[in-house]
Amino acid sequence: MVKITKTVSCNGAEIPVYHVETVDFGRLLSQEPAELEKLLHICQTEGYFYLDLQGIDGRRMLADEQDTLELMHRFFEQPLEAKNEFGLVSPHLGYEPIGARTGVLKDSKAGYEMIKVSRDEIQKSYPNIPAVLRSSADLKVLENTIASSNIACKTILSALSTSLGLTGAARFENTHRNDRPSTTTLAMMHYIPSDPAKDENVGHQKHTDISSLTFLFSEQWGLQIRPPGSKEFGFVEPKKGCAVINVGDSLRFASGHTMQSCIHRVVPFDPTEHRYSIAYFMRAEDSTMFVDSEGRYISAGQWHDEKFRAFKALPAQQALAPPTLLLGGMVEDDSEPAKALPYQVAAFV
Repeated sequence: MVKITKTVSCNGAEIPVYHVETVDFGRLLSQEPAELEKLLHICQTEGYFYLDLQGIDGRRMLADEQDTLELMHRFFEQPLEAKNEFGLVSPHLGYEPIGARTGVLKDSKAGYEMIKVSRDEIQKSYPNIPAVLRSSADLKVLENTIASSNIACKTILSALSTSLGLTGAARFENTHRNDRPSTTTLAMMHYIPSDPAKDENVGHQKHTDISSLTFLFSEQWGLQIRPPGSKEFGFVEPKKGCAVINVGDSLRFASGHTMQSCIHRVVPFDPTEHRYSIAYFMRAEDSTMFVDSEGRYISAGQWHDEKFRAFKALPAQQALAPPTLLLGGMVEDDSEPAKALPYQVAAFV
């Protein structure tokens, strides 16, 4: 049963705020049986949770978040030509300007810009990133944030492997090795002020993530989820000292479709606010094979490329894609109409 903790007023409507379970990072590191069991249950029934990082082992990640936020503010304040020095080098490296993807409203464009730095790239001696981020101090911030996010995600994968009794090469973390090519990336996003009633660039469309795990920081409202079995989208309240973790498509597929991938989107909560979020998308090695939501035996790299193209496509083109692509095979419960939110288009996928 999906729990609603309260409602908040947003864009003229009362929107639910969903209860989100909390998992303690320190207890996962210690492999405490009760915490491992709790984690597995959450991933199999909900697909999202808070990761509490306030203990001694997680505080460095919170400090890395603050350093990254400072870097982001400086980057996004640069002229467009400086931010867009290379453009989008690859799907997981480079700059995407405002409106590069589909927005949360029908016929709208995305209301955010994004800079992405891949884990493969940051490990090179001379990473290919815009000059405004190439100082030794900025490179160290990016390296620290990618490293700490990677450690957190590997800890979660290891805990899930142990909970399921997986051994050797079958363990999830063994298809997420640092020295093997993958599309794992750190994405830093700036959402511009936008009013759903009049603006053309609004939020981020509903989807599930390509990744195995998404490690997300945001101190501001805007993230909405649609939990399995729920009738509508509702907010995730920002929680101090915690990251939000989403299970993505690749982990769902690797688990034999027993884990839940989180359907989510981003909407403007305060139309006058600049919103910033940091997402580390941990993805399986490109050569990892699994059965996708269409029943195909494909590689993680192929799944990434197909879904990324769908993200970038126009709504008319998205409609031609397999219906399971943007939502990773997750089914929305539409047995009853969703509440009419000002920015919701229930028929648009």
